[in-house]
Amino acid sequence: MHRKKINISTVLAGQRLGIKEIDEGIWLVSFMHYDLGYIDLEQKTLQTLDNPFGPRL
Repeated sequence: MHRKKINISTVLAGQRLGIKEIDEGIWLVSFMHYDLGYIDLEQKTLQTLDNPFGPRL
């Protein structure tokens, strides 16, 4: 993003991730059709969501 590398996870190394700006400086990170979390460029943080691959009750 903006010519900077952002490390999400070594598990996803080499995989294509989707990123979409949802607010000023806040980006949604997705893999396939699963939303993984939000990147805040100002705070330089990744806020993860609940495990999208976990069991569904």
